[in-house]
Parts: sequence; C-alpha cells; structure tokens
Amino acid sequence: MDISASLPGPFTLADLAAIAWLFLAWLGIGWITEHPPKDRPSVSVLMKDYRREWMRHFVTRDPRIFDGNILTTLREGTAFFASACLIAVGGGLALIGNTDQLAGVARQFDLGHVPALKWEIKIVVVLFFVANALLRFVWSHRLFGYCAIMMASVPDDPEDPRALPSAMQAAEINITAARSFNSGLRCVYFALGALGWLAGPLGLFLATSYVLFISWRREFASHSRRVILHSAPGLAGLIPGEGQGQHPRD
Repeated sequence: MDISASLPGPFTLADLAAIAWLFLAWLGIGWITEHPPKDRPSVSVLMKDYRREWMRHFVTRDPRIFDGNILTTLREGTAFFASACLIAVGGGLALIGNTDQLAGVARQFDLGHVPALKWEIKIVVVLFFVANALLRFVWSHRLFGYCAIMMASVPDDPEDPRALPSAMQAAEINITAARSFNSGLRCVYFALGALGWLAGPLGLFLATSYVLFISWRREFASHSRRVILHSAPGLAGLIPGEGQGQHPRD
C-alpha cells in the first residue's frame, strides 16, 4: 500500500515518524542532560559545582576584576549566538516566500515534485528551533546581567556574614543562565538536524540521529568531560562511569 496515500496532506507516514523522532530526541537529550544518573553526571551538571566554587573564591578575591572579565565573556557569548539566531530567523522567513530554489535543488537530487506547502512547513520546523534558541540566549544574557549585579552587591569583607550567602545566590543565577544557554545551543544543534528534512524523511532521521549522538557524546563521553570530572569540586579523581564509592583507575 502506498504510505503517502494513507495520510491527508503533503506528508507521508515516514515524514511524521521522522519529525516525531526529531522532537523526541531533542526533548530526551535535554532531559537526560539536566537529570543524568547520579553515577554518571553530565558536563552541564558538573559545571554547576564549578560555578558555585567560583563564587566561593569570589568572596575572598581582591580585586574582583578577574571575575568581572569572566562574566563579560559569558555575556558576549550569549549576545553572539542571539545575534546569529536573529539573522537566521530573518533568512528563514525570507526563504519561506521563495521556495523555488529549494525545489530546484530537490530536482537535482531526484526527489521529485514537492509541493510548496511542504517546503514551507519544513522551513518552519527549522525556524521553530532557531527562534527557541534565540529566546533562550536572550534570557541567558539577561540572567548573566542579573548575576553581575548580584556579584557587585556581595560585601567586600569576607568576614561579613552576608558575603557567602550573597555569593551563593549569584551562583544560582549563574547556573540558571548557563542552563538556558546550553538549552539554546541544543536548539541550534537540532535546527541543523532539522535541515536534513529537506532531503526527505530518511535525511531527517539520519541527521537527527547524528546530532543526538554528538550531543550525548559531548555531555557524557568526551575527553573534556573526563578532564572536568577528574578535578570536579567534591568529586576529585572520579572517572566517568564510576560511582563515588568506587576507586578510580590508574
């Protein structure tokens, strides 16, 4: 039976399965990154302890210009990605009004005739991820600004009883900003994966699977994670995949 004839509209069952896989992979990797197994923390979770440790040292550091420079760098990173996403949204909206070029590319790859509506919906899916990333980067940029103000409000005297609690509050805002930034990056990754749909449902499935693998590897199986985990506050010497009660390998 022809699958395309069994569904209304321009999409086949394969298209729907591929787009379901795209969103399932996006939501799934986001959840497992923020809620990993206790014996195998993700890079994002490990960095939370580093950010809290940063604020503990911030209390006693004099002068605090170094900390201000770090925060400025973080804000510049979010501003760069927000600007890039804003440009991408504009380009995608412009492309929706002119899908003839995409149709020409499809003919070169022998993809046959594809209705203009189908091209537009594929572009909208990509724009969904890009727009979502834009919102998350903008919010992250704003949170880093809040963090800067809260850091400036920490008393200069390390012996002041308000110093450490205020610094820890700034650390939590910093962590929230980083979580939003990481979420924005994942949206960018999966926006690139969604471009695979332009080559058909198989292209979307393969592109999504590749992005999912890359995202998982960078959070749970990368060399940088091993380095971060080796000296993580409270977890020094812990090897990836080993619990706190196990001895690290040589």
